[in-house]
Amino acid sequence: MFDDFFARALLAGIGVALTVGPLGCFIVWRRMAYFGDTMAHSALLGVALAFLFQINLMAGVFLVASLVSIALLLLQRRGALSTDALLGILSHSTLALGLVMVAFMSWVRVDLMGFLFGDILAVSRADIAFVYGGGAIILAIMAWLWKPLLASTVNEELAEAEGMAPERARFVFMLLMALIIAIAMKIVGILLITSLLIIPAATARRFATTPEMMALFASLIGVAAVTGGLYGSLHFDTPSGPSIVVAALVIFLLSLVSFASRPSKALP
Repeated sequence: MFDDFFARALLAGIGVALTVGPLGCFIVWRRMAYFGDTMAHSALLGVALAFLFQINLMAGVFLVASLVSIALLLLQRRGALSTDALLGILSHSTLALGLVMVAFMSWVRVDLMGFLFGDILAVSRADIAFVYGGGAIILAIMAWLWKPLLASTVNEELAEAEGMAPERARFVFMLLMALIIAIAMKIVGILLITSLLIIPAATARRFATTPEMMALFASLIGVAAVTGGLYGSLHFDTPSGPSIVVAALVIFLLSLVSFASRPSKALP
C-alpha cells in the first residue's frame, strides 16, 4: 500500500482532515478566518528561512507561525490598531518577505507552486508519520483544552472568572494552528490550508446540534473532501490540492440545498 503514491496521498490527506476538524470549528466559532490566512501566509517566510539556515522545513514554518502569533498578541495588547488591520499587515508582509527572500536565494531551487498549492501526490512515508504523529499530539492537546477554549469562545469574561485562563487557552490554540499549518503545508499548500480548516467546519455547523458533534462531523466531511478531491484529480487530471478544496466546496453547496434542520443554539 505504501508503495502506491495515490494510497500514500490518500492516507496523508485523511490524517490532515481528521486533525483540522476540531481546529476549524473554533476558527468558525471565534470568527478567526483572517487569522488562519495570516498564519498560512507566514508559512512561506518560514520556508525561506528554513532554506536560508538549512533547517527542517516544518520546523521553520512552525517557528515563524508561532512568532507571528506572539507578535499579534503583543500588538493587540498595545491597542494601537484594530485586530483586522494587524492581521492584514502581518499576513501580507510575511508573504511578501518570504517571496522576496526566495527570489534573493538564487542558489536554491524552490518549487513555489508546490508550497503555495500543495503536492500531496509527492508525500513520503516520513510525511505520513509526521501527519499522524503531529495530528495525535494536536488532538490530545485539543481534548485537554476543549472545555476552557469552548467556555472562552462563549463568554471570555465568565471563563476568566471561573479560573479557566482563556488567554493561555487562546495562546496554546494559536500554537496548535502553527503546528497544523506546518504539517499540512505539503498536503494542500499555503494558500489552501485555511479553506480546509473553514469549509468542512462551516458545513458541519448546519447538521450538528452540539459542539462535539460539529467537531466530529467537520473531520468526517474533511475526509470525504480529501477522498473525493483526490479521485477527482486522478480522473480529470487536475491539481490535487485545489481539487480537494473544490470537493469540500461541493459538499458545502450540497448542504445548503439539503433539508437538514438547523443547528441548535447550543453551538457558539
